[in-house]
Amino acid sequence: MQNKLVNLIQDIYQTKEFIPLHAPRFDGNEKSYVNDTLDSTFVSSVGAYVDKFEKAIEDFTGATKAIAIVNGTAALHTALHMAGVKRDDLVITQALTFVATCNALHHMGAEPLFVDVSRKSLGLCPEALERYLEEHAFVNDEDECQHKSTGQIIRALVPMHTFGHPVELDELISLCQRWHIVLVEDAAESLGSFYKSQHTGTFGAYSAISFNGNKVITTGGGGMVLCKDASDGVRAKHLTTTAKVPHPYEFFHDEAGFNYRLPNLNAALGCGQMEVLKEYLQQKRELAKVYSEFFKNSAFNFIEEPEYAESNYWLNAILCPDFESREAFLKSTNELGVMTRPIWTLMHRLPMFSSSMCGDLSNSEWLEARLVNIPSSPVKLA
Repeated sequence: MQNKLVNLIQDIYQTKEFIPLHAPRFDGNEKSYVNDTLDSTFVSSVGAYVDKFEKAIEDFTGATKAIAIVNGTAALHTALHMAGVKRDDLVITQALTFVATCNALHHMGAEPLFVDVSRKSLGLCPEALERYLEEHAFVNDEDECQHKSTGQIIRALVPMHTFGHPVELDELISLCQRWHIVLVEDAAESLGSFYKSQHTGTFGAYSAISFNGNKVITTGGGGMVLCKDASDGVRAKHLTTTAKVPHPYEFFHDEAGFNYRLPNLNAALGCGQMEVLKEYLQQKRELAKVYSEFFKNSAFNFIEEPEYAESNYWLNAILCPDFESREAFLKSTNELGVMTRPIWTLMHRLPMFSSSMCGDLSNSEWLEARLVNIPSSPVKLA
């Protein structure tokens, strides 16, 4: 199986050299736009490309307001701050996630509370969430969701659209409304993914997107906060620009803000990438079809988008029969020059989050033992 897969991937990418998991491509006007910022000298956080990039994301996603941010973690921090998350608050998220989700909470002084994921979406499971809240939480007299045993406020819910596969948003939204919890979408991996024809990141009050070098499109480093309410977008932009009150020459800041604005240089790269985004998304869907067909009738299951969604297939993934076969698969493919990787170590296994509260994580642990990502860079298929 592994040798046949390696041959297939080498044929797809037309190389016998090392094949990474997800490499950036620059096929459009990226170089021209970046050079334009150099010629203009506006390479920092003031410049026309920042506004153009924000508008391009708003137009593509349908978001009310998009605010360009220096990276995805900072975007999530900003979104959580806008959601009212405070020190000692609890924020429900999934243990099956990239560490940035929990790092943002840690540096705010908040604590993650881990609830299981669904095997269908790989994201936070509504049934597991409902069971946990029914057993461990109540809505207090101030209409806040409060943990029964610790008294802490459960302020927000942060589901992640894992590998670009949208979570079951209708059910999660309903639970958030019932339990008075703010929905903040971790849409870092899901640019170009749609839940029932609506773009991910536009359901929660706030969401965060990443443009790291390994994402569908990249700005080198970069992120975006999406806000459902226009006035929230105005405040988020003010807050992430050090909360400086506009003035021709005086420096006055009306609150403790963040220096999180995306430089014009990076935004120029993003504008060029946005022009080829739809092409990349189509190529990634075609690649997923090839993988799906390859793994049919094998012991390995290719992970398809949920029936309610259109996924960007950011990172294609398969499920191995068991942990031993996963380890053998990883070893042989990497030795043959094709990068594959396991899913992230679950957050509650990491030392800094090992004391965090958890619900039952059976699905997360089952997936951790079996899931492998395979090369997913967009490519023109012959």
